[in-house]
Amino acid sequence: MVITIMTTKLRVSVVGDGSLTESIIMGLKTRGHDVVSGNEIKKQEKDIDLVIETTNLDLDRKKNNLQEIEPFIGQDVLILSTCLGVTATETASWLKYPSRLVGFAAFAPWEGAELIEVAPALQTNSTYLDHTRQFFQLLGKEIEIVDDEVGLVFPRILSLIINEAVFALTEGIASAEDIDIAMTKGTNYPMGPLAWADEIGIDDVYAVLAGLYRNLGEDRYRPAPKLRKMVHAGWLGKKSGKGFYNYKIEE
Repeated sequence: MVITIMTTKLRVSVVGDGSLTESIIMGLKTRGHDVVSGNEIKKQEKDIDLVIETTNLDLDRKKNNLQEIEPFIGQDVLILSTCLGVTATETASWLKYPSRLVGFAAFAPWEGAELIEVAPALQTNSTYLDHTRQFFQLLGKEIEIVDDEVGLVFPRILSLIINEAVFALTEGIASAEDIDIAMTKGTNYPMGPLAWADEIGIDDVYAVLAGLYRNLGEDRYRPAPKLRKMVHAGWLGKKSGKGFYNYKIEE
């Protein structure tokens, strides 16, 4: 049976990597929750209220992260796992107890997100969906329950816009600056798509596109080659100091 979240302070294990990970950890700590790494749990078993798994690009690593931590937590502990690059249903299939997994999608920065998209896997028990709703309400966030598809809604649409902007840049239609100005002033976007990609993390944008292309096989989801090269080069945007623009990394 799932334990209902009644306390205002939780012990959460955040496992994985990607642009969103550090942002989630910071957001949880800011609100007074205990954050425990997967390695800490494996060294000394701890009582964990829930697990958040955040790997998006390397699906083998994502699978290993989940399978390695599962034996160290109670079998009724909720696992929230990002589904930017893979469906929640596929992710749940990797677990011994798949009914406790719920997918979610968000881009960094976590603290600035007012709404989190949530997708139950086909295997998800509805009790865990209620548990998920309680958790995000505790964090002051709204949730929207959507169907389980790669990237869900907002990350999928934004990633496609960014991908088209990258193709335009590669084809020499306009500079990065001009593309961003055209979209902020022409459509009232809060940020140009290329600057937005740098803010989110180019690796997570690429994870969405690669996941859509792998799952659906349609050419419209094919990641721009420049995006793939930037990921391989480690040019991931603000967090790495270089993306479509250059940034100064604070020491």
